[in-house]
Amino acid sequence: MTSEAQLREEICVVGKSLYERGYTVGSAGNISARLEDGWLITPTDACLGRLMPQDIAKVSTDGTWVSGAKPSKTLELHRQVYDRNPEVNGVVHTHSTSLVALTLAGVWRQDDILPPLTPYQVMKVGHIPLIAYQRPGSPDVAARVALLANSVRGVMLERLGPVVWETSVSKASFALEELEETARLWMMTNPKPEPLTEAAIEELRQVFAVKW
Repeated sequence: MTSEAQLREEICVVGKSLYERGYTVGSAGNISARLEDGWLITPTDACLGRLMPQDIAKVSTDGTWVSGAKPSKTLELHRQVYDRNPEVNGVVHTHSTSLVALTLAGVWRQDDILPPLTPYQVMKVGHIPLIAYQRPGSPDVAARVALLANSVRGVMLERLGPVVWETSVSKASFALEELEETARLWMMTNPKPEPLTEAAIEELRQVFAVKW
């Protein structure tokens, strides 16, 4: 089991990496990690590029703020994922440019914001549904995410950005980065490329045990 100190450090490393490469700007975005007795989550209005391990908020399993700076306003959304999917140990939310632009221009489908374009999108990300715009921290969004926590690896919040969950903070970040790069490819190509064929996706299922 990864120690709390190690998780605090991992959150800071991932946040700094995402910020420095432009996946999030200013004080946008948040990251959380599961503990045996609750969660760690980045503070509200914190810059992911300037996180300090001791400032990261600790929250008990019932949602009570235990220590650190005030937790992110999206705490309830993160909590719904952890409560419903025991395999999730990390959640990452950013305001990534290409993905937000995709929601402004129009997603591929409401239940899948992008067609299957690349093998690693299929393998590492999977289907990502769109959740219609509501204000940051809306309890209605958290309730919607709760219904999806076990069926997908993430969601796209319209006009806000992706929320991705995985077995660790780092893996959630990797999946989010793959999703953002796929959106960038989709937005920059004209005419739009054809999706991978069903035969190509079936081969990924057979060779890599992909769920799609």
